[in-house]
Amino acid sequence: MHGSGGGGQTSGTPRRGRWSQAEIGRLRELYGLRDDPVIARELNRPVASVRKMAAEIFDSKPRTGPWTATEVERLKKYLGCSSTEVIARILGREVDEVRTQIEELGRIQLNGRWTRDEVARFKRIYGTRTDENLARIFGRPLESIRREAQKLMLAKDKAFLRKLNGKTSTRMPRWSESELQQLRELYPERPNLEIAEILKRSVKSIVSKAHNLGLKKDPERLRQMGRENVSLRYKGG
Repeated sequence: MHGSGGGGQTSGTPRRGRWSQAEIGRLRELYGLRDDPVIARELNRPVASVRKMAAEIFDSKPRTGPWTATEVERLKKYLGCSSTEVIARILGREVDEVRTQIEELGRIQLNGRWTRDEVARFKRIYGTRTDENLARIFGRPLESIRREAQKLMLAKDKAFLRKLNGKTSTRMPRWSESELQQLRELYPERPNLEIAEILKRSVKSIVSKAHNLGLKKDPERLRQMGRENVSLRYKGG
């Protein structure tokens, strides 16, 4: 129906005409997680073409009835990244049903220690979701979300804050020469979270500045940290 062939990002005049299977597959992956103009740039397609194809792929007669566990997990995947209308389109549900399900997620209040899988997912998506949506995604009180973020020295992505607030986010203080020197001394041997706690900055900030400075972890220390992480898993830490 749409032809076949390679997709992928190119430059120059946006492509028009039939979509390749690779392009359609990539659109399925990205739609709902990134803004339409961002997807259009990656696929080198006009924004209107992206929206038209998304409507063709996802628009269908909405389903009704009880939500499956898989549907709820898919809702969590897109929650906070897209409008309710877009999420409804992707899930094949009525908008009101999606809103109701989001409200239900807000009633779940788990307590206790975070699991390793929860922490890994939390680190991955924290920068691009509001704390309120994170509370719904993880089924935890808002205070638990903020406490865990502080513990892990996480920060929201600047692009996300600009989109959320419609203006540039609050900037962290510029790095002083003494801080840079500390980073150079600590980075090869210390875990990023520990460095973040020492320098009172987010882990993301530590990683970004280290990359800009061309800093690397000591290979033997990396192996040691890997062994420590494995040990913690077996201990249930």
